[in-house]
Amino acid sequence: MTTNPLLPMGEKARAASYALLGLGAAEKNALLATISAQLHAHQEAILAANAEDMILAEQSGLSGAMLDRLLLTPERLAAIRADIDTVIGLADPVGIDIDSRLLENGMRLARRRIPLGVVGVIYEARPNVTVDVAVLALKTGNAAIMRGGKETVRSNQALMVAIHAALAERGLPKEAVQLIDNPDRALVTALLNLDSHVDMVIPRGGAGLHQLCKEQARMPVITGGIGICHMFIDRAADLKRALALVENAKVQRPTVCNALDTLLVHQQVAAEFLPQVAAMLKPQGVTLKACPKALALLSGEAEAAGEGDFDTEWLSLVLGVKVVADVNEAIAHIRAHSSEHSESVITEDRRVADQFVAAINSAAVYVNASTRFTDGSQFGLGAEVAVSTQKLHARGPMGLEALTTYKWVGTGDYHARQ
Repeated sequence: MTTNPLLPMGEKARAASYALLGLGAAEKNALLATISAQLHAHQEAILAANAEDMILAEQSGLSGAMLDRLLLTPERLAAIRADIDTVIGLADPVGIDIDSRLLENGMRLARRRIPLGVVGVIYEARPNVTVDVAVLALKTGNAAIMRGGKETVRSNQALMVAIHAALAERGLPKEAVQLIDNPDRALVTALLNLDSHVDMVIPRGGAGLHQLCKEQARMPVITGGIGICHMFIDRAADLKRALALVENAKVQRPTVCNALDTLLVHQQVAAEFLPQVAAMLKPQGVTLKACPKALALLSGEAEAAGEGDFDTEWLSLVLGVKVVADVNEAIAHIRAHSSEHSESVITEDRRVADQFVAAINSAAVYVNASTRFTDGSQFGLGAEVAVSTQKLHARGPMGLEALTTYKWVGTGDYHARQ
């Protein structure tokens, strides 16, 4: 039988997770503050490593969306450190009793939050994820094994130098956070088969990666991060204010999973609203992919939507546009095409809003707000490990509580079962 090449890494991660169990909230917060300080101290080396990754990524023809995700700047590093400060300010969920009750026999029974143990994360082109995962895992007493994409190896290595320096400074094993920096794809399969030491895997990437993890993982997998996000403009919407939300959801940062992919417009306001959308977005480089009804209203300002366009996460300046009869058709379209990430309804009619919220079971549903808010930082969770679109354990931005499970604690007075 072939030995898993990542077995030593898994063994060290498991041992490190036990070392983390003894840390109190104050000690964990001090560790996170040290990580932030080390990131600042290593900023020059981190940015230089990222610049090398960017050059090679551009030479290899990486898409604009992926290049944007890969890029680190002083401002983005400052934002990462600000997220660490937010996580430090959050309550530590570990050791908290979710509920407690006294049984008829006099025994006290509680559910107490505990770390998952060792978390594996597989991701592409986002060096910020390296820090996010490390910080959230350590705050909840979990060890982490990460495998970033080949395009971000140098950036991740530089970030890990800072993280390991912080662990060493606090007297903790560096194996609490480990990076698989060998780009060999066989090591992804090896990680997915390391169920003896990894308790959960989170893939952050495209549909192919998610499918691979679901097919090959021998431990639980949290899927998410693929966003085919919708916004429905109801006939009762304030169209002027709605226009600004469309712009924000589509243009502010089009390469992220919570950016708008499909705009649904009520047929009674489509003739007025869609030309305004085109006039606003076209100068900003947005290409509109329109259904036949929308195409007829846009006077050459859009392209005909092709097969599969409404099932596409664009991650670019492309927007699908469809005219619908009412909220019922909007709901039906979303159910057929959504990845269950983020959806929004824009309306002044409370009944329409309530119907939309009740009928749509995506991880995040908004009334009169941009889909761009689906983010751990925006939700007050600090950083996030991923945005889960599945229905078990965790949904939406995964912060601290999503990296915990619980155990039952029974406290008796020498109770014996009768």
